[in-house]
Amino acid sequence: MIFRDRDDAAHQLVRHLVRYQGQNPLVLAIPRGAVPMGRVIADVLGGELDVVLVRKIGAPYNPELAVGSVDEEGRTYIADYARSAGASGEYLEAQRQKELAVMRARRAQYTPVRPPIDPAHRVVIVVDDGLATGATMISALRSVRARQPQRLIAAVPVSPPGTLNRVQALADEVVCLDAPEYFSAVGQFYRDFPQVEDAEVIAVLAAPAQPAGGGSPGQTP
Repeated sequence: MIFRDRDDAAHQLVRHLVRYQGQNPLVLAIPRGAVPMGRVIADVLGGELDVVLVRKIGAPYNPELAVGSVDEEGRTYIADYARSAGASGEYLEAQRQKELAVMRARRAQYTPVRPPIDPAHRVVIVVDDGLATGATMISALRSVRARQPQRLIAAVPVSPPGTLNRVQALADEVVCLDAPEYFSAVGQFYRDFPQVEDAEVIAVLAAPAQPAGGGSPGQTP
């Protein structure tokens, strides 16, 4: 399955989430790529949008390979292959502190006039634009679960099957549109996959929500 862009992926995802329309779901997007997608989903479902801040910890000699991740509160997920990828305990702690500093700066940028929206006792949909190792989604789901949501859903357009299995153990429901066996990178499943910059994230979060159900779940503009 190839998506035209993130907007197309979001409209296809929301068709599978329409049962939450009218339940004021909290849509938590993983920055930065998923934030525009989260806006589409939140508006169609009549919910609220916020970010869940998590950061990948890359391998020492291959930073694109996630050997773990850390959430905004400092809780860390370490993959079982982290040591074999060269990540010592000292390295992991140094990266944890570095990524925590990034998240503090982003929170100050993204939602400067309010605290994060509390997911307690709510239907929460965690959105990303695709999974590779799944490290950041794992941290995001663990972070939200600790806040006692009523129901926790992970929603992604695409994921490798093995990653999907790991994520399914952490959510009440996983919505994934495609889980191909051949998987190199998330971007291979999009025709247009530009980097989302901080300025766009800030603009999306600051924009007023559209009327509930303002976009048809079955419609891709």
